[in-house]
Amino acid sequence: MSTVDESRPVREEDAFDVAAVEQWLDRGRIAEVRQFPGGASNLTYLLRMAEGPELILRRPPAGTKARGAHDMGREFRIQSALEPVFPQVPTMVAHCTEDESPIGSELYVMERLVGLIPRRDFGFPVSAEQADRLCDAAVDTLVALHSIDVAAVPGLAALNKGEGYVARQVGGWIKRLENARTDDTGDWSDITAWLDQHQPADVGSSMIHNDYRLDNMVLDADDPTRIIGVLDWELATVGDPLMDLGCTLAYWVQADDDEFFRMTRRQPTAEPGMWTRQQVIDAYLERRGMSLTPEEWRFYEVFGLFRFAVIAQQIWYRYFHGQTTNEAYAAFGPAVAGFEARCRRILGG
Repeated sequence: MSTVDESRPVREEDAFDVAAVEQWLDRGRIAEVRQFPGGASNLTYLLRMAEGPELILRRPPAGTKARGAHDMGREFRIQSALEPVFPQVPTMVAHCTEDESPIGSELYVMERLVGLIPRRDFGFPVSAEQADRLCDAAVDTLVALHSIDVAAVPGLAALNKGEGYVARQVGGWIKRLENARTDDTGDWSDITAWLDQHQPADVGSSMIHNDYRLDNMVLDADDPTRIIGVLDWELATVGDPLMDLGCTLAYWVQADDDEFFRMTRRQPTAEPGMWTRQQVIDAYLERRGMSLTPEEWRFYEVFGLFRFAVIAQQIWYRYFHGQTTNEAYAAFGPAVAGFEARCRRILGG
């Protein structure tokens, strides 16, 4: 995935039978397996082959998971379908269902994209002018994804469930919150009621990523303003493009944000030259030929933050109940409370 090797030895609780995977994959000997620390949902491993290109293996975590989550086959099929029309998807290699899996869980393997992945800080030299151009490219890439003719691409049209995407998302994420409650979960009833009462009609039906962030991108090692790959298609579907934009900007932390929100930053959006959220919104709307008032945007902003909070709560649920011992997840519970307060501040003007 990255020319900067961020992989680490595999965590004991995340280990799998390498010999069994080697036999199933049938691409020669796996010389080494390492694990990427990034991501808090599906697990990602580096397979260093004795011969041939390096590969990436993706599998779900152990423990209870939300219904419909961690669908490796779906993620594999979406990227396979997108490859002819969206060059920033990795090349798929193989997929295996849970019933036939050599490790007891569904998995898929793809070729490793060699490049640079921005993290909380870039981790490689990027000037303010390059940061500006990267933001421009990120908006262009999102617009290109949303502009795909879904009906004309085999394998994508089936993702389209028709009108009512916004309503399905609002109802679905409210239900996910209820299903992932722990003893310390706050009272979100006023926020969920507002989302339910203020949801707009769908503005369109596009191919959307639903986790479109800089740390899910691979940049050209020789030109960090050029996006050569977009990763992590677990939540991708066909739906309202403004919902996708709202979810993207829930992760877009600015240098002038409050202390809590700055602490949630997972990508270098506060670095010199990076755009503000409003600049991203304005550029996207202009390139799509759309318009939106600040009051209309507020729904998408609050929904994006609410969904971010629910994802954090689902991860916290696993840690709270001892389904994972990864100490990186210990901060997710307090983070949910912080998102709750931020949503209320936005609703209060």
